[in-house]
Amino acid sequence: MTTALPLTAAQRVRETTNSLIRPLQRDLLSDRPHAVAALARLRRGAGKDTSQVPDLWGLIDIGPLHDRPQDGGRPFTEEQLTRAEDAVHTALTLWALHQQFRGHGMHQSGTHPSHHGLGAAVRRLMPPGEIAEPVRKRLVRAGTAPDLPQLAQRLRDLVLLLRGQDIPLDYALLAEQLYQWQAPGGRDTVRRAWGRSFHAHRGPHDTPQAGVPSPASSPEHDNTADKDAP
Repeated sequence: MTTALPLTAAQRVRETTNSLIRPLQRDLLSDRPHAVAALARLRRGAGKDTSQVPDLWGLIDIGPLHDRPQDGGRPFTEEQLTRAEDAVHTALTLWALHQQFRGHGMHQSGTHPSHHGLGAAVRRLMPPGEIAEPVRKRLVRAGTAPDLPQLAQRLRDLVLLLRGQDIPLDYALLAEQLYQWQAPGGRDTVRRAWGRSFHAHRGPHDTPQAGVPSPASSPEHDNTADKDAP
């Protein structure tokens, strides 16, 4: 009999985020007043640091992050807990912004990171078979953000574009990646994941293209990212 391994810290962040968004999204689509009110409050925190939006304190139940894991895993250290809380806050508030005025769920979890990852979602903003440089550079700018508040703001800009075209995103996966992004060496890992999902996505009319620059490029490889992006 195979024994299941305990969830990693990043996986716990993903599971917690999914468990928070799914029932809220369900109730919101059923037009339940408590969900509508919660969405409005969460939306005000999109792109902002947790400390800047005290109205959200207590709205997001992050209790599971503080509990000792039932699967035998290690509890979060104080530093990990801070990263986890910030990742969940950022993901939920961005989802709330994305969900505004939408009649179907903008959080869609996928079985493979490339299916609903940020890179794939950004790729869907582009015309079939083409690379839209202004959009690609927005993803580059997000990947090269100097800190989490700047990253949240740049992701907010991308989310508004996704909302405009009804393109969903896996916000549980995003929360996991935001947690990883804050860890030592995590930024490179997340940038690679975003670049991989960008290139792995194939729409019905897309074909593989050679020589297309990666959206996970560093500033040294794409020094027009900040200068030219709208």
